[in-house]
This record gives sequence, structure tokens and C-alpha cells, in this order.
Amino acid sequence: MLRIGVMDADRPPEGRGEYDMKIGIIGAGNIGGNLTRRFTTLGHDVSVANSRGPQTLTALAEETGATPVPVEEAARGAEIVVVTIPLKALPDLPSGLLDEAAGGVVVIDTGNYYPQRDGRIVAIEDEGLTESRWAERQIGHPVIKAFNETFAADLLERPRPAGAPDRMALPVAGDDAAAKQKVRALIDELGFDTVDSGGLDDSWRQQPGTPVYGMQAGVDTVTKALAEASPERPADFRG
Repeated sequence: MLRIGVMDADRPPEGRGEYDMKIGIIGAGNIGGNLTRRFTTLGHDVSVANSRGPQTLTALAEETGATPVPVEEAARGAEIVVVTIPLKALPDLPSGLLDEAAGGVVVIDTGNYYPQRDGRIVAIEDEGLTESRWAERQIGHPVIKAFNETFAADLLERPRPAGAPDRMALPVAGDDAAAKQKVRALIDELGFDTVDSGGLDDSWRQQPGTPVYGMQAGVDTVTKALAEASPERPADFRG
């Protein structure tokens, strides 16, 4: 069952530090780069890493004030870790990645399964695992699925204040209610409403090929799109 919710917590304007968190971002592509830009603008302490090393993130660091680090250090002290890399790269993440994270760290998975890029993943194709359930197994920690169906540009161009008629809603899936609430509050701070799309085994409702994928709409329309999703993966998104 889908639970609809608009996050309406009182939050300070951008630049105030009352809600500052330590956030680690693994992956500095379109989504990772723009989340780095937004989170630092909001005053969060961001460490960002990619597979090519911190020396390749100098420009992003200078632009945003984020700290470029090796992947092994991205989660150090982090309350939230965003993993935004191709699914095929997840098994190559270093072991013990979250060992030095803050207690109760929340991991956000933004990934999507694209067989043309990731190769055929049997557990997803034949065993019916959702993309994020498979990702959770590779990471070795529960994940919250968010930002996967969002255009990266929307993160910069579409934030709106709470209550704005054109405020976009983003679906969020996960099994841990407290972790999910923390992610939904963070998305609200970014300038978007959220829709609870269920547990991680329901997260197929927001994977590529579903009605909500790439949708730029409000709570009611997103909720309807999630309800209309089919678990049958379109041919374009099968290996």
C-alpha cells in the first residue's frame, strides 16, 4: 500500500547550520555531482569520491567546498552515504566501506539496472530481486532507494518551497521507517515533496520503464503512477 506524505518539517533557510550533517557521496557523475552542489549549498559537510581518485575532483571541490576523498574514506563519520555508481561497479566497492561511518548511518542507493551498461545480472533478471535489494547485498547494509528516477538537472532547476503548486514529488522506498523518514526530510530540505513507495521489495515501481521514471509532477500524479506500475520489466530494460 502506498503511503502519501508531504514533508512539512520546519527547516531553516539555506545557509543556516541547525540541520548540518556529514554526508558522504560515492560517485561524482550527474546525480552525484548535483547532489554535492545542493547539499553543500544547504550547509552540509560533504565528502565526495569517485573511482578515479580525489585528484580528479578538484574542480567540483573548488566549486562547492566539498572534500574530495578516496572511496575508502567517503563514509568516514557520515550520517548519510549516497551510493550513486553503476550497478556493475557495486561489487568492487571496498570491504568495510561503512566501518567508520556514524552510528545508524543511512545509505541511499540511486542506482538503476541498465543491462546494456551493467551486463546481465542473474539475480535481478531470473530471481526477481529489485535493483536496490541486489545493491543492498553488494553494499552489505540496508539501503533506501531515492533519486533514481530523477533527472539530474531537476536537482538544480526544480526545487520549490513547501506548498508551491509546481513542487515535484520524488518516490522513496525502503524497509527501515526511521531511515526512510530521514531521507524524506532531507529531500524536503532540497525542495521536493516525497511519496513513500513502500518497502525495498516494492521499489520496482520506480525503476526504469515504469510510469514514474523521469516524471516531473506532484504528489497525486506520482502516487497514481506508482500504483499503475507493472512488475513486468520492459524489453528495453532486460538483458
